[in-house]
Amino acid sequence: MRDQTSPRGRTLARSLLAAAVSVGAILALTTAGTAAAVPAGSPAPAPSYVEDGYQDPVTALPPVSRPDTRHCAVTVMRHDFANSYGQPFTGTVTPPKDCPGPWSKVVLDWSGSVAGRQYDRLAGVWIGGAEILRTSTPEPDDDGITWNVEKDITSFTPLLRGPQPLVADLGNIVNSTYTGTYHMTLTLTYYAADRRHPAPAVADRVLPLSGDASPGWYELAPGASASKSVVLPRNLTSARLEVYARGGGCDEQWFDAVPSDLAAQDPDYLCGGGPYREVQVAVDGRPAGLAQPYPVVYSGGLVPTLWRPIPAVDQFLTLPYDIDLTPFVGELVDGRPHTVTITPYGAADTWTVDGTLFLTTDHHRARTSGALTGDTLSADPRVTSTRTPGADGATAIRTTAGRDWSTEGYVDTSAGRITTRVSQHTGYTNDDTVADGGRHQVVAQRDAGTTVVTTTVRPRGHGGGRTHAVRHTWSYPIDVTMDIPRYVDGDNYDLRGSVRQQRALTDSARAGSSGPWRPFAATDDTVTATGVLARDGGTVVSADGTGAEHYRGTTDTGRRYDRTLTAEHGRLTSDVRRP
Repeated sequence: MRDQTSPRGRTLARSLLAAAVSVGAILALTTAGTAAAVPAGSPAPAPSYVEDGYQDPVTALPPVSRPDTRHCAVTVMRHDFANSYGQPFTGTVTPPKDCPGPWSKVVLDWSGSVAGRQYDRLAGVWIGGAEILRTSTPEPDDDGITWNVEKDITSFTPLLRGPQPLVADLGNIVNSTYTGTYHMTLTLTYYAADRRHPAPAVADRVLPLSGDASPGWYELAPGASASKSVVLPRNLTSARLEVYARGGGCDEQWFDAVPSDLAAQDPDYLCGGGPYREVQVAVDGRPAGLAQPYPVVYSGGLVPTLWRPIPAVDQFLTLPYDIDLTPFVGELVDGRPHTVTITPYGAADTWTVDGTLFLTTDHHRARTSGALTGDTLSADPRVTSTRTPGADGATAIRTTAGRDWSTEGYVDTSAGRITTRVSQHTGYTNDDTVADGGRHQVVAQRDAGTTVVTTTVRPRGHGGGRTHAVRHTWSYPIDVTMDIPRYVDGDNYDLRGSVRQQRALTDSARAGSSGPWRPFAATDDTVTATGVLARDGGTVVSADGTGAEHYRGTTDTGRRYDRTLTAEHGRLTSDVRRP
């Protein structure tokens, strides 16, 4: 849940003992204005440029492709989120009569506007109990901003064919200080299939693992897990789990956390627990898969002027993590309840998690059977941490971790025996230098890995078999420098920061067990930003930032896409698209 009052959340300062307003609250109060004279005798603040508002958020990500077919756009929600904690929007989604399906694509548009002063807020959308969108909001200026997030939700087609309950949650507070109301619209556009744009293959069944409350995500305290007991189809052939996970409070920026004993020395500026996190999945208590979370930064994170108007990677469109559970299918088709558990390992504060199963069944057999034949995944990763004292009281902390594991199982189907092996290798390092009582911090984190899913089909009565493999690689580097040269109270402070973050993803496939890997999708999204924010005597005397984003990779149709944005003073200065 997004902070309502003063948790450390989006800044390096959690709270100050003598301050009536925390650093986090101050950032939400920052609005455009004109620099005023600095009172005599005050320490020199950061350079005295004050942004005159900022333009609507803009991103270099490729748009979702939209087929040139008959289509129907249905607005399923228009709602204002004001004092909305614990008060989600509820409604019903019904497929339009003029576009009954089948569909070549279904696209969600989440559009909003907000003006005034407001925190960034976490938001989610559920259809039929399954979370189909995880996002967060921008922080506005006085004049107001608008933005739009679009997402292809065709994979949820089994839930879209008939009327389903709709839930949209965006916890917000409006009062004399936090004045921004989020005016949100949710639209679904259904694109009819035709000969040139056929309906894609999707799962036979979509099974939410969401909680019973509304909204359905789980808010987990440190050490807690989310579990759901489900009965799966007895003719199951494959199972994929889609997981959402975001940290809150101190774990919003978990990548800059330090060992707890060091954080205890400067609790106003540092968070403990160390920087390593992973999202673990278990089936009936047995480790079954994991994902390393992306280091998301909210729009008020570190210094809000970093993200105006170019948002951080994953800020508005949160990507879920895919975990293939097919090796366990043979254990899950006995008609009995089975428990799937999601655990944010290493959490030092609240994590908001959720999951959805995508299931494929045998269309020619009422029952399948099989077994799990291998599982080398352990519950505890190998994490090491070393400290090196430096000059002027600085401390350098290096944290490393690594994983090499596999699961394997088979299921006997009408097509023969299908054997699936999932193997994963991960590597992680975090170098963090902390100085000046936590007021200066430099973080360099490198997080990368590879998952390979190998499937072999051996038809009954035939020797040999067909083998196919898919490889997914990821890299999540982030570099952060944060300085708090001055912090007296909520009316007198100076914050400065710079960030470089990247998300590089590549999906490849090969036929056979040793053929060449052939890439079919790629994403390389890099954002760099600098920001400064200062108040003196309650007046904003400095609010400025620069930003750039370079996306290169493929669109959802496989075409190459290359776009570069640059911005200064809250305004876009260039937008270059290459063939």
